[in-house]
Amino acid sequence: MNIEQFERDIKTSYKSIESVSLQERIKKLLEHIGQEWNIDTKKLTLHELKIIASTVIDAETLSLHDEVEELLAKQEQIQRQIDKKSHELQTSKYDLFNSIEEALSDAPKQTISKLHQIKLQSIDLFDMLNEMVESAILTALEKNDNDTEETIEEIIKDITYETINEGPLNSIRIRKILSSIIQTAVDVAEATPNQANSILKSTLKGTKTGLIKSIYRFKQQLLYMPDEVKAILVSDYDNTFDELMHTDAVFTQVISSISLSNSAQTKKILEEIANNMKYDLEELVHISKETVEVMKDKFSAIKKDAMLRGSKVLKSEKAQEAKRMGIQAWGVARSALENAIKSAKNAIDKKD
Repeated sequence: MNIEQFERDIKTSYKSIESVSLQERIKKLLEHIGQEWNIDTKKLTLHELKIIASTVIDAETLSLHDEVEELLAKQEQIQRQIDKKSHELQTSKYDLFNSIEEALSDAPKQTISKLHQIKLQSIDLFDMLNEMVESAILTALEKNDNDTEETIEEIIKDITYETINEGPLNSIRIRKILSSIIQTAVDVAEATPNQANSILKSTLKGTKTGLIKSIYRFKQQLLYMPDEVKAILVSDYDNTFDELMHTDAVFTQVISSISLSNSAQTKKILEEIANNMKYDLEELVHISKETVEVMKDKFSAIKKDAMLRGSKVLKSEKAQEAKRMGIQAWGVARSALENAIKSAKNAIDKKD
């Protein structure tokens, strides 16, 4: 049999069948296959069945498929508009803060510093994280004060804290943020090797302290958060719970990963600093465990509600179909296993 001809004939034939009933259309298609191709439709091969199923599905769902494609195109268009407007919003924020700062040009340094703190909390930091960290570290180095290390540590702490707090507390975001900050610090350190140790030491300390501060804030939110807000977080409860149990590992893994992807000298410095910071991570472990305990306490009742809602979902039509397909998948696997055992047994019997 020429499979291409078979497939072409099936598609053409199905389009020409006129019948109100779906079952009748499928029945007529099978009759056509039996007559035209002299095939016993009760003994169709996997490939033949696949062609028939694809033909019927493509024809019967064509309008729905087109509607989905149209909606996806609209969704993508809306997303492009959102991205564009988000960029315009960011730019507008920058301009407004610059105008405010210009209007306060005669104000004391403390006032300008407070304005900068508000700006840090108001701007979306993640998209500009690398450039911001680089600029902050270079500025601290150029000032060449006696407390350069402490200044860099404080800057990195604030940037880490504010950036993490822009979104959900999860290990993927934390890894991305820490990696971006530390890698940028490495780039600056390698360009100024005489300051490398100071830059990397203060950066690692700052990211650690910023992470601790973020987890503490999350813990406080859990303590005073309304139940309806906590319910929103239930769906991600297990992941957040697991990640908080291992934040120290996430932190050390990020440092290790960056160490391996940079120069031997940088790797040596990072490893030495990381080894000296092992005991400093106890605070990170402690606040993470405290937050986990708060989660256990505050979410226990909500998780019970979620389980009750989940039991209703299990009775839905979609869940029933999933269950049916699970049983069918078991049947396929079982059949394959039995055939394999039978084939092996026949091979042994022939040897005997």
